[in-house]
Amino acid sequence: MANPQLISKLIDIAGKTQVITDPSKTAFYRKGYRFGEGNAIAVVKPNTLLAYWQVLEACVEADVIVISQSANTGLTGGSTPDGNDYDRDIVIINTLLMDGIQLIEKNTQAVCLAGATLYELEDLLRPLKREPHSVIGSSCIGASVVGGVCNNSGGALVQRGPAYTQMALFAQINQEGKLELVNHLGIKLGHTPEEILTNLEKQNYDIQDIEHDCGQGSDHSYCDHVREVDANTPARFNADPKRHYEASGCAGKLAVFAVRLDTFPMDKETAVFYIGTNDIDALSDVRRAMLTEFESLPISGEYIHRDAYDLATVYGKDTFWVIKKMGTKWLPKLFALKAKADRIAHKLGFLPNHFSDTLLQSMSKFIPNQLPAKMEDFHEKYDHHLILKVGGDLIGQTREFLGNYFAHGEKGGFFECNGEEAQAAMLHRFAVASAAIRYHNVHEKEVGELLALDIALRRNDKEWFEKLPPEIADKITHKIYYGHFMCHVFHQDYILKPGVDGHKLEAEMLKLLDTRGAQYPAEHNVGHLYEAKPDLKNFYFKLDPTNGFNPGLGHTSKNKNWK
Repeated sequence: MANPQLISKLIDIAGKTQVITDPSKTAFYRKGYRFGEGNAIAVVKPNTLLAYWQVLEACVEADVIVISQSANTGLTGGSTPDGNDYDRDIVIINTLLMDGIQLIEKNTQAVCLAGATLYELEDLLRPLKREPHSVIGSSCIGASVVGGVCNNSGGALVQRGPAYTQMALFAQINQEGKLELVNHLGIKLGHTPEEILTNLEKQNYDIQDIEHDCGQGSDHSYCDHVREVDANTPARFNADPKRHYEASGCAGKLAVFAVRLDTFPMDKETAVFYIGTNDIDALSDVRRAMLTEFESLPISGEYIHRDAYDLATVYGKDTFWVIKKMGTKWLPKLFALKAKADRIAHKLGFLPNHFSDTLLQSMSKFIPNQLPAKMEDFHEKYDHHLILKVGGDLIGQTREFLGNYFAHGEKGGFFECNGEEAQAAMLHRFAVASAAIRYHNVHEKEVGELLALDIALRRNDKEWFEKLPPEIADKITHKIYYGHFMCHVFHQDYILKPGVDGHKLEAEMLKLLDTRGAQYPAEHNVGHLYEAKPDLKNFYFKLDPTNGFNPGLGHTSKNKNWK
């Protein structure tokens, strides 16, 4: 056992059952959801904020690297080790057991502890007719609120932009290598770490202890920002210094105990319109009109290309069915069960890689097609699909606009969804995100690497649909395009042909994106997949001068003091 003295101390702090050292049992925490894997001497799962602080103290004193994670649902490997070329041992701290949520300021704000999930926050707010910053996407597979803030995650909601707050409680390693607790929550909780953390966890504070004007709990300027459709820059991307503030965008370079965020009133009435076209200019016209001429912004505008629709119909069918029948509540447990099945299969040795995906895909063949006839008809007719959700007064305005714009049919068509069609459209869009992974895992022996790009195009880019040169396109088996259309953020997944060097091809594709003025990544953060831009590197240097928390992000140094 590496570093037995530290391991013994961690057990004293967190308890024997909360410290995992067996490599076969730590694998779930050491391997990223889609990318990244490395060694760690222990995984610690503290169940109180004070224990979290004490674990951090022990790790800093022992001069080991700390990587904090919650649900480990990131797509760029930023919450796990990446390889085994670090200059110190690594301890992973999993925060999911510290999952409290406290509503304050007449429910207009929420204080979310380190392990609180987006699903839990959404569930808590729903009876109050309010919503969190994000309500779809990774929230369905258990992503944490703090994780979203630390990664400036964006999401589908047009009005809200990236997850952002100026109010947080966090630990930081200073230039002298000492651990400090910083309380910028705007709540008076005491003076010592013990007082502050215990009082917060027990909600031992009064209304008069809460400051009202101590910082923003969301990006207040984004509504105006996204409307600037003629701007020559993207609407949102991870390296944007305007949205870096302490915990916001820190990507684990701070150990975040809690964040304070705005909540939002829920629309009393909503409608979903399904649009199909073979002309990308038609979707551009819809986007421009809605962002510049309409009185308020739409709730969401989700794009799916025909090929992505096809893939999700076959390889996302079981995901669609499970959510439709059981809701999103059980998905985190099902994902955990799926990971456990893969670990057992790996131990046994004779079962195939990605055993759970192979099994689930075989079982999904017995699930009947869940997609409504109207969607299937549009799939046959059109290459480009837009799922447009609006609320309140915008419903009538959108209905009239689309009716006039598509009146003659040559530009495409649309229909207003009933309840079942609206649910199906949204679930199918969600299923697209995991369909590429499923396809790749099931056909691993027949195809090459899976390459996933997360890009933000310029707000004025009219040629938003990618056209690859033949020397790149010929190396790809499947191109899967989907994204958040109103803010021009696209997820582009590629299944490569066998033998193609994914790193080399990615570099070629990123050069093309550079010529288009795009930024990347848009909302999944650099992790260990992308190179951090200079502004982002400087932000990381400032937050973590000794490089003790989550080193190596954005292809930076993994060594102590950034050597």
